[in-house]
Amino acid sequence: MAASTHTVTNQVPPLVGYDVFGTDRVLSEAVARHAGPGQLDGIRTELTALGRAAGSAEVTEWGRRANEHPPVLRTHDRYGNRIDEVEFHPDWHRLLDGAVGAGLTDAWGRPAGHLRRAAGFFVWTQAEAGNGCPVSMTHAAVPALRAEPGLAAEWEPRLTSHRYEPGPRPAAAKAGALLGMGMTEKQGGSDIRANTTRAVPLDAAGEYLLTGHKWFCSAPMCDGFLVLAQAPGGLTCFLVPRVLDDGTRNVFRIQRLKDKLGNRSNASAEVEFDGTWARRVGEEGRGVRVIIGMVAATRLDCVLGSAALMRQAVAQAVHHATYRRAFGAELIDQPLMRNVLADLALESEAATTLALRLAAAYDADTEQERALLRLAVPAAKYWVTKRCTPLVAEALECLGGNGYVEESGLPRLLRESPLNSIWEGSGNVQALDVLRALQREPAALNAFLQEVGAARGADHRLDNAIKGLLTELADLSGIEARARRLVERMALVLQGSLLVRWAPPEVADAFCASRLGGDWGAAFGTLPHTLDLAAVVDRAGVGDPAVVDRARPAG
Repeated sequence: MAASTHTVTNQVPPLVGYDVFGTDRVLSEAVARHAGPGQLDGIRTELTALGRAAGSAEVTEWGRRANEHPPVLRTHDRYGNRIDEVEFHPDWHRLLDGAVGAGLTDAWGRPAGHLRRAAGFFVWTQAEAGNGCPVSMTHAAVPALRAEPGLAAEWEPRLTSHRYEPGPRPAAAKAGALLGMGMTEKQGGSDIRANTTRAVPLDAAGEYLLTGHKWFCSAPMCDGFLVLAQAPGGLTCFLVPRVLDDGTRNVFRIQRLKDKLGNRSNASAEVEFDGTWARRVGEEGRGVRVIIGMVAATRLDCVLGSAALMRQAVAQAVHHATYRRAFGAELIDQPLMRNVLADLALESEAATTLALRLAAAYDADTEQERALLRLAVPAAKYWVTKRCTPLVAEALECLGGNGYVEESGLPRLLRESPLNSIWEGSGNVQALDVLRALQREPAALNAFLQEVGAARGADHRLDNAIKGLLTELADLSGIEARARRLVERMALVLQGSLLVRWAPPEVADAFCASRLGGDWGAAFGTLPHTLDLAAVVDRAGVGDPAVVDRARPAG
């Protein structure tokens, strides 16, 4: 009886076999917008290959298995020797090999290097987000290492290599290396100046022995780590190699791996240093200043990572609604579902557009663009990462009970979604960082106002929002308690300005009407019904259904 009645109809086929880059109109347009003369064809070629891989059934399975089989800590070998190794599923290594091979650790100094790398990071994160942690830190370590030119000359070619070589061997013996970091300690959290790890100088210049602990050490299988410790001259940055040049293991005791909500394919650890050999990066007492370049770059990757999760969630929701029928019609044609999908699509497009604009500012590297990044990165990191979790949850609901089932992939996105709001400083840390920049760096505010002002006069709702923001910025007394609201407004005005300039009119109109005009509810799906919502939703799909390797289901 069961076999004769078990006919599968009206089920949506998986979204696989498609080009994650080429079918994303918002991302493709952003890359074309910011690429310099003669750069676009090469970038498109690279990203198309990566996009097809990221959307393939094979890589989708890599991501699933890497998360279903999380890393395992092996503290000792069979003979009782301390080894402190982390064992990963083979698909984790395949994912990292794909990321490194695509140049996702290689941006500094390449033409349009940050643009192409940001777009690639955005694409590959949609296949699996956990491998983005070591990729991001390796990429971001480059500006920090440049504070010590000798170290940079030695390590930068390894970090920007397109070769992935796992395993505990001296970095000098590898064609490519990855770098992690360990900043946080038990007693301090985000207050890194409270760190207690000690650094004792050796006779050789620039060499130290470290003693202490790190409460969060990201990606402990890397070839080296940037850490902060208290040297005689104050808080200082150090490079700790995992394996010394003579092949012996440095003292790097992994006490345990964190049992995390999401990001389960990646390892995060508590580690102890006990006479651990390290090399100084920059001057003693200047550790925070040295590490700040790394922090800014990883914060941008938090924006990119959250925007990528949002894009994948929206793509899945629109795909489902395109093929699922209920009450006699496809879900995508039903007005209330269309409103929800359009609202999600707006949030995703605004996040993507902002993230790629900031990547382009890194490539421009002018005084004006550097000043813009000083304010825009923490503001974007605050807002985009905050919007990620409710968006993914709403996208999951679009699939109904199917979205709540692990096989859909949406639960994994949901568990991943809060991470970037915590990593590299929580929301309060970002908001306070924006306040510091406002109070101490007038050039940053000037650059920000010039950026949002480029769209003034194009939409009255944006103009009013800019005026309101200026009024709030005119009086910063007692601002700390309302810092989150201020930073939210800054991010929304910046997103609105970018969309008014670059997005199709229906997208810019819907964004300004809801996010800036006040006609928007607390939940997704409350856009004014008079807007062209069908056009907004259509833009968020994967394009022609023929590009996805599937047959339209019967029923």
